[in-house]
Amino acid sequence: MEVTVVKEGKHGILGLGAEEATVRVQPLTKVPDNMDETAKGVLETLLARMGIDASVEAETKAAVEGGGGASEVVTLDVSGDDLGILIGRRGQTLFSLQYVVRLIVAHETKARVPVVIDVEGYKKRRYEALQALAHRMAEQVKARGRPFTLEPMMAYERRIIHLALADDPDVTTESVGESQARKVVITPREK
Repeated sequence: MEVTVVKEGKHGILGLGAEEATVRVQPLTKVPDNMDETAKGVLETLLARMGIDASVEAETKAAVEGGGGASEVVTLDVSGDDLGILIGRRGQTLFSLQYVVRLIVAHETKARVPVVIDVEGYKKRRYEALQALAHRMAEQVKARGRPFTLEPMMAYERRIIHLALADDPDVTTESVGESQARKVVITPREK
């Protein structure tokens, strides 16, 4: 973490005139050396213990975050035969596997680094399918003039929908619901 003191606080006299300090804390975005090999080893060990025969390719890529700063992401591509069990229903097993690998890698290296796992290009295909769905549903909303609610989705999938329609001048999107039942609602924009 990088800590920057923006404003130093004051003690005051008997608590009168005291001011709190203001600090800015930012995570370091540089991936430690051999992080990709560490993550690859963790995933290979988990797959072996699950009895799944697959190969893992690791790569460190630069990714741009929403705040404008660039960070690095460790990407693990898994390939093999009959890996649907790793993906699970709507990618939930893959999401959980990715979460577990992130936790183990962070514990072993004492560094928090984004780890992304993809199985046979599933995430790329899902990303493209969600974008197409967003544009298709937006066209229906424009034609009918009524809101449309999509099925419940995980947070990263809802984000894909929101980003796909962010620049559309005729519709807006918002997430509604609680926890696992959160959905995206596509609404015609007020003129």
